[in-house]
Amino acid sequence: MNPNIETNPLLERLPKHLKQFIKPQDYGDYTPINQAVWRYVMRKNVDYLSKVAHHSYLDGLKKTGIEIDAIPSMYGMNRILSEIGWAAVAVDGFIPPNAFMEFQAYNVLVIASDIRQLEHIEYTPAPDIIHEGAGHAPIIANPEYAEYLRRFGEIGCKAISSHKDYQMYEAIRLLSILKEAEDTPQEKIDEAEKAVADLQNNMGELSEMAQIRNLHWWTVEYGLIGTVENPKIYGAGLLSSIGESAHCMTDNVKKIPYDISAANQNFDITQLQPQLYVTPTFSHLSLILEEFANKMALRTGGLSGIEKLIQSNALGTIELSTGLQISGVFTNVIEEEGKPVYIQTTGKTALSYREKELVGHGTLTHSHGFGSPIGKLKGFNLAIEDMSPKDLQAYRIVESETVKLEFEGNIIVEGEIITGSRNLHGEIILISFRNCTVTHGETILFEPEWGNYDMAIGKKVVSAFSGPADVNSFDLINIVPTTKTIKAKHTEERDDLEILYSTVRNIRDNKDSKAELQSVFEKLKNNHPNDWLLSIEITELLKDSDEKQLLQEVLDYLAQLKEKRPEIAHLISGGLDLIFDKERFKILHIGF
Repeated sequence: MNPNIETNPLLERLPKHLKQFIKPQDYGDYTPINQAVWRYVMRKNVDYLSKVAHHSYLDGLKKTGIEIDAIPSMYGMNRILSEIGWAAVAVDGFIPPNAFMEFQAYNVLVIASDIRQLEHIEYTPAPDIIHEGAGHAPIIANPEYAEYLRRFGEIGCKAISSHKDYQMYEAIRLLSILKEAEDTPQEKIDEAEKAVADLQNNMGELSEMAQIRNLHWWTVEYGLIGTVENPKIYGAGLLSSIGESAHCMTDNVKKIPYDISAANQNFDITQLQPQLYVTPTFSHLSLILEEFANKMALRTGGLSGIEKLIQSNALGTIELSTGLQISGVFTNVIEEEGKPVYIQTTGKTALSYREKELVGHGTLTHSHGFGSPIGKLKGFNLAIEDMSPKDLQAYRIVESETVKLEFEGNIIVEGEIITGSRNLHGEIILISFRNCTVTHGETILFEPEWGNYDMAIGKKVVSAFSGPADVNSFDLINIVPTTKTIKAKHTEERDDLEILYSTVRNIRDNKDSKAELQSVFEKLKNNHPNDWLLSIEITELLKDSDEKQLLQEVLDYLAQLKEKRPEIAHLISGGLDLIFDKERFKILHIGF
């Protein structure tokens, strides 16, 4: 297996701020126990999900090359995913929602390459390769759903967050890490759960990102499709959880027709979901997504869009009616009668047009911020952007003229015009001044001593969204999480158990003699009395062999384990159901 990041043409065009999240998949880190966990979950899933999952799931397993017997490698996944126009990258656990969705916009599937512990075989709150590789990858082989996922990423990564959203992300990430890690003290888990609960109770009005994250959860992660009476599974969280995929089909889980109200339905990653949404078709998902997008600042702009960016305290962009885009951290807006008349950023700012940074107007030029009036000149019917060359000449808005421009909202710009920049339609989008003063009443907004003044042209703000217009304008714009996933500990006892799992795997893979199974089973019973999965694997190898006595010993041992550990009894029964025909199994009278 290739431990390196396997390339794919789609990965080559990823911007550097996304590439910082990618890590190599070290296939050698997967242990024999990890492989057995993957195999058990996949065998259970294929058996059960063939009855309750959308037909795209099984078709997708074949198309994406996801094997039942072995954890997938990035090499194989990228080679096969490229045939359906997608790629895959490995990351370390949860990454920030904006980044996660932006990967989707590039048709790149993000895969947390760790795998859950055996103790969490049914469900883990932490993303892992079972969830991502066995859940997300197969369903994207459906072209209609894949386009929904890409479009969701394209819109979702533009959603504006509140300043509390990142705190929530970090809190959820930490909780998922602690709950998945072995031997985490309960008080640490309790503390992390309290932090999440406290944030959830004090988030205030849901931000765009919080709302679209809810839509993502109730569709991409936990979606059902069909009718409320007879739904099928397509959400990756359900497809990858052998526990919740069965639970969700019971009457204990309320089924709700999917509509835009799901944007306001929060979720708890640590609990089984009490309700799920059912979409009639994949195309309906796209209709709801567009309905939500129509309410986003991305499409509405205006004063409220600027205010959302200010509240986010993060890098964002506004686009003016001329197409000029201003990217930075917005810190102030002056308004009049519900309209913005002046905007201000602080710190590095870049100006762009059609997602392409304007030459000479990057963060080096605007390193300390940018401010500009928005709207029309006072007493003029024509906005500057709508003026013809003759109009501009008449109003002396031309090079080398010293002018005093009074905008609505009592914003006054006075200085000598150096030059102007136009868009592809010939509209002026930017005017540069020297010896310029900008005021709002008695407040000075810009002074000549500060250098040349660049004034954006636009009668209104048509769009506001998260992130920069040109992804190359800024350095690594996403915040990398401060926490790291916790790896399994190496102990003498675990290393010994891994050797036993490896021996059994080699017997199955290489069709070696089964004579060694007696010795493996004795060591298992004596040294690892709580392990149950290896006994299931041994049973599978013995089923059609001549070792009937050993088979009965293993089955008796599993029956004892069920009584000793009732919390895993259903997992043992589920594993044996995969091996034996249920009717024949009853005839054996062995207590299962």
